[in-house]
Amino acid sequence: MEKIPPILYAEDNENDIELTLAAFKECNLQNRVDVVRDGQQVLDYLNYTGKFKDRPEERPVVILLDIKMPKMDGIQVLKIIKSDETLKTIPVVMLTSSSMDNDLVESYNLGVNAYVVKPVDFMEFLEAVKKIGSFWALVNKTI
Repeated sequence: MEKIPPILYAEDNENDIELTLAAFKECNLQNRVDVVRDGQQVLDYLNYTGKFKDRPEERPVVILLDIKMPKMDGIQVLKIIKSDETLKTIPVVMLTSSSMDNDLVESYNLGVNAYVVKPVDFMEFLEAVKKIGSFWALVNKTI
């Protein structure tokens, strides 16, 4: 049986984490969701360093990345991921509250695969997350 790769979710807002995990559960995704709470933890996770040095050797099927995070913001993390030969093919989706044009443009210029502004409405947020999870974890094919 083929191992199901995890989803890496980088978010520091506990409410958004709870809602996102509930939405993934509701659409019956089989992927484990690994949650990190700042930009440095994203890089530690991907590079098997820090508290993630002993995690199983596996690539996430997608990285959901918030822009506004402590230690290192999502734009900085995206820039590092997309400039790293071993990481750049992992799909990255900005899932953020920022609708600022400069964040959108910079994200696409750096190679983001999708940019989703978190809906404020609870039901719209759940639907958006379900669609993201279903597409990137089930429909999209990765290397």
